[in-house]
Amino acid sequence: MRILAIFAALLAFTTVSVPDAHAGSRIKDIVDIENVRTNQLVGYGLVVGLAGTGDRIRNVPFTEESMQAMLERMGVSIRDTQLRTKNVAAVSITASMPPFARAGSRIDVQVSAMGDATSLQGGTLIVSALRGLDGEIYAVAQGNVAVSGFKAQGAGANISRGVSTSARIAGGAIVEREVPYELGNATSLKLALKNPDFTTAQRIANTINSRFQGVAQMLDPATVEIASRGAYTGSLVSLIPQIENLEITVDQPARVVVNEASGTVVMNADVKISPVAIAQGGLTISIMETPVASQPGPFSRGETVVLPRTSIEVDDGGGASLAMLDQGASLKSLVAGLNSLGVSPRDLITILQALKTAGALQADIEVQ
Repeated sequence: MRILAIFAALLAFTTVSVPDAHAGSRIKDIVDIENVRTNQLVGYGLVVGLAGTGDRIRNVPFTEESMQAMLERMGVSIRDTQLRTKNVAAVSITASMPPFARAGSRIDVQVSAMGDATSLQGGTLIVSALRGLDGEIYAVAQGNVAVSGFKAQGAGANISRGVSTSARIAGGAIVEREVPYELGNATSLKLALKNPDFTTAQRIANTINSRFQGVAQMLDPATVEIASRGAYTGSLVSLIPQIENLEITVDQPARVVVNEASGTVVMNADVKISPVAIAQGGLTISIMETPVASQPGPFSRGETVVLPRTSIEVDDGGGASLAMLDQGASLKSLVAGLNSLGVSPRDLITILQALKTAGALQADIEVQ
């Protein structure tokens, strides 16, 4: 098999161009600042004005109850009336309020059908409250919904694209309550690494301290604390813009991520392979059925029958041999050899798992 030739050719391809994994990254791109985050909001409402694509009231009782409650607040009583409208849909409303959003600013909202509505196309969301996890109202949403998908059908065929029961309203909510947090009064802040690592955290602290002596210290592999101390006694608000653009070299453990369903393999540049001898041979069994008809002799009372005829061929890969992979083969040589020989990702997955079992792959394999 051609897999056998891959490892023999790996060391011949050591000059492939691979992006430098140790290039500097800005601190702002690899950390989150304590309490500087978005806040999730959720609400419930009604979308009206649908062209017969809304909820069937008999099947979705909460839509009927919501309509009755809304109309009663407007002075219309319909308690003894049987509703049959199909132009209304009950929806859930979600939004993300960015950090330091001020009262009066607008945010986008996502609207999704909760009942059996078939489309929200052309609908309008009636004013609805958006609440946080504490139960308080932080924003109010209303507006015309924009649906990217569509669905159409006739007597004998139908067509659909995207999801027509999910919509978006750009700037559809107005912030009514601000999240209380006074960054200007903070005496210390924590930088949370998006990918925790001892080496990276220490490098962040050292880089900041080289600019502002004694300001930063590593608390754990996921946290670096900065405070107004040492050579810096000013405000942390003015300190953050000065340190977030500092560049450091990010360090991560060697890791191989494998998605067997899609055949995707992702490796970082620190993956190394120890000396190992590899042979991969396949057992291929080919079975071919070529039935033949057997006819009786002339003027006989026999019957024509079909007789089976089976041909079996076996290839046990007897020509396979061991290929030696020398010390220190890196991602560069591995990628170059595999790409030049056109090996499929699924073959690579099998090879990598075998290397890990043999202890020759110096990296963690994460299978998704």
